Amino acid sequence: MKEFLIATGNAGKMREFEHLFSGFDVKLYSLRDFPEFEPPEEDGATFSDNAYKKAYSAALATGLTVIADDSGLCVDALDGRPGVFSARFAGVGAGDEANNQKLVEDLSGFVLKSRTAEFRCVIALCSPDGASSFFQGGLKGIILENPSGSGGFGYDPLFMVPEYGKTLAELSLVIKNRISHRGRACGALQEFLIKNEIIKSNA
Repeated sequence: MKEFLIATGNAGKMREFEHLFSGFDVKLYSLRDFPEFEPPEEDGATFSDNAYKKAYSAALATGLTVIADDSGLCVDALDGRPGVFSARFAGVGAGDEANNQKLVEDLSGFVLKSRTAEFRCVIALCSPDGASSFFQGGLKGIILENPSGSGGFGYDPLFMVPEYGKTLAELSLVIKNRISHRGRACGALQEFLIKNEIIKSNA
């Protein structure tokens, strides 16, 4: 059984990864299993920079192979913001509610058809020796004026997926993981791991 550390302390994100890897013979840890480890500041200029920084520091500290993602919301009308600052859009330590409120305020006055956006995700796979690989995924949608749905986390309640006519917070975890930016990046990661015989199905 292959062991991986998912470099997150976010319970919602960890649930998604656990679901995504549920069909494989793996054991997943989260940063909650290593409370003594202090994650580095996410001050990179790109999603790839932040993902690698998180993955490599955690791999060095724990000796495990680490999967770390950095993802964010890029809104066309805001020139790609909040981007890498998505988690702290309303300020350092700001929660989902504050970030969502700022997004709604910044898009005030924009009609629905001009509120297009894309969730982007980069996953870094890193071993303690520093060897790394990167995998990407994206999902296009529209930012609503009011949140809808109780599932998911982050900007999910505001992000409407046109193909479904629902927000990510209204979709089931199964559907979300199939179409989401993180699900697509993770799919590319899993193809790599299977091809290189690092993991195998538990079916």
